[in-house]
Amino acid sequence: MQRVAAAGLLPLLVIAGVAAILIRARSAGPIMYRATREGYKGRHFRMWKLRTMVANAEECLQRHLSAHPDAAEEWRIFGRLQDDPRIPGRIAMFVRRYSIDELPQLFNVLAGEMNLVGPRPLPLDVADGLRPSDRAQRRTMRPGMTGLWQVTGRSERSISAMGRIDSLYARQHTVALDLWILLETPVAVWRARGSY
Repeated sequence: MQRVAAAGLLPLLVIAGVAAILIRARSAGPIMYRATREGYKGRHFRMWKLRTMVANAEECLQRHLSAHPDAAEEWRIFGRLQDDPRIPGRIAMFVRRYSIDELPQLFNVLAGEMNLVGPRPLPLDVADGLRPSDRAQRRTMRPGMTGLWQVTGRSERSISAMGRIDSLYARQHTVALDLWILLETPVAVWRARGSY
């Protein structure tokens, strides 16, 4: 069974590998990185991602937010930027737009730190901005590679809206809802609606 699962993951890992090599050719730094996220019961874990930003991303972000008040406000509301100066070129933008950078999280799923479907694992500073009740609901389950937020608007929604959507998902979770989200995810990724 594990060999079958591994064989099924192979094409996805090949796609991620090609994307990583192309990004590495454009931007110096490691191919992948592990980011600290909040998971089940509030425990922290290290989530795998392809690196799609410059190596000094945090420094670059702070400089940009200091120089552009409108970007600082966008960051405060959404926790991300539509025109993000940290993304090094079109290949990295493409990889982010179509969620190819998320494929290494299959390792987190295999390690039992994440599920295929669940609330999206958030950076700790973004999770701190959620309403306490929404954050508590998110902590009742493992975070997911995809979820209700991803198939209902993604980055078009504010942090507070994401918190409400994830809280709703946690309260009304069913196998049927997970199956619907899994079926909707490829459509949402292909349309790239609200993704940047």
